[in-house]
Amino acid sequence: MSETHDGRTRDGGTRLTEVREREGAAPDRDASGRTDGATPAPKSSDAHTKLTVWIALAANLVIAVAKLVGGLFAGSPALLSEAAHSVADSLNEVFLLAALRRSKRPADPGHPFGYGKERYFWSLLAAVGIFVMGGCFSVFQGVEALRSSGEESTSGYVVGLVVLGVAFLAEGTSLARALLQVRGQEGGIGSDPALRTVVAEDGTAVLGVLLAIAGMALHMTTGQVVYEAAASLAIGVLLLFVAFKLGADARDQLIGEGADPETREAITAYLDAQPEIDGVATLLTMRLGQDSLLVAARVDLAPGHESEKLELVMERVKAGLTERWPEADQVFLDVTEAPEATKDHTSPDLTA
Repeated sequence: MSETHDGRTRDGGTRLTEVREREGAAPDRDASGRTDGATPAPKSSDAHTKLTVWIALAANLVIAVAKLVGGLFAGSPALLSEAAHSVADSLNEVFLLAALRRSKRPADPGHPFGYGKERYFWSLLAAVGIFVMGGCFSVFQGVEALRSSGEESTSGYVVGLVVLGVAFLAEGTSLARALLQVRGQEGGIGSDPALRTVVAEDGTAVLGVLLAIAGMALHMTTGQVVYEAAASLAIGVLLLFVAFKLGADARDQLIGEGADPETREAITAYLDAQPEIDGVATLLTMRLGQDSLLVAARVDLAPGHESEKLELVMERVKAGLTERWPEADQVFLDVTEAPEATKDHTSPDLTA
């Protein structure tokens, strides 16, 4: 006999109560109606993440225009590299806003597990945008600067340094906002790909601005364009590295990333601790979205359970698992061996 019911069955609450009454235990509930000992479902942080993304988008749009105007006026390759960086970040914020909206669409027959992985897809596109528009363009600007004579006016560079100073304050403010959300969010930075991308973008932007300021200042002081070209190349390499890391994370999540080892061990220990279960033969998990986890387990049952009670037992086990891990909204349990009570009903002739 096998169980293939979803962890949240239509009549799961009624059946769970029936099981507890048969076992002589009344369901304990607090004033809110929640079963005692249950972990409340986590509140969605999408509203905070969306505000963080909007702040980053506004900052990047203003900064991109300022850097572009200052870079063209000064003829600075480092400043133009930073302008490309801000343009890429602005486009990526648009991707992330699309991810936040589309990933919340409800499940349908074509996508029975929902659209939670949309967030990972758009995060992958954001990583590609950083790679192409930011990293590659910055490397190109650095190489072009080494090949040119690099004669720029001092007045233009003063304007460029002022623009970078303002950009540093704006990017720093956006980064502080993102880090503040990370600090107050359960699961940290790794639990939300959109927030992780914003933190990576803003952190890279702050470092990039510092590199551009250093390159421009040394160019002004020494008259050697090599310093600014080196700054542009360094910005490009930094962006390529960040894009690779973000893309690798999004790839792992898109192809089916499991729960962390601590969560898997805790779920296994919970199932092993159930009196009706002899052991866990297999446990499979996969992240379906930020707040959605699929749990599939093959379990060996202890002998002596009646077939009619087996379904109720499995529903109680699944309900308890979902109470402890609210993100586990898709739970499937499969019994690998029939109970001993069923085996004992073999015909005497066949037994002989």
